Amino acid sequence: MSQATDPVEGAPLIVPSTTDHPLFDQVIEACRTVFDPEIPVNIYDLGLIYTVEINEENDVSIIMTLTAPGCPVAGDMPGWIVDAVEPLGGVKSVNVQLTWEPPWGMDMMSDEARLELGFM
Repeated sequence: MSQATDPVEGAPLIVPSTTDHPLFDQVIEACRTVFDPEIPVNIYDLGLIYTVEINEENDVSIIMTLTAPGCPVAGDMPGWIVDAVEPLGGVKSVNVQLTWEPPWGMDMMSDEARLELGFM
């Protein structure tokens, strides 16, 4: 018998983003201006941004992770994302939530990030 907290079989581990929202591309570009200080690649291409949800009122909700739970900037990075996204025209509010599920892995990086870091 599974517990209520277990993921539903076949359900995505990462909630889908609202890619059809008019602000989506601008939000992603703003996320690409934030870098992990220890890795010379932006957090979006590193695969640290799991979900970008934007509702009808233009409230932006971002679910992200870090490369490791002990990341030295864990307390700062969500604020850096808010600072990057909030000034965008039309954005009403920004909420950034950290998650550790699923755990980040190098397979979540974009091809550009892998190339930049010499993994391709």
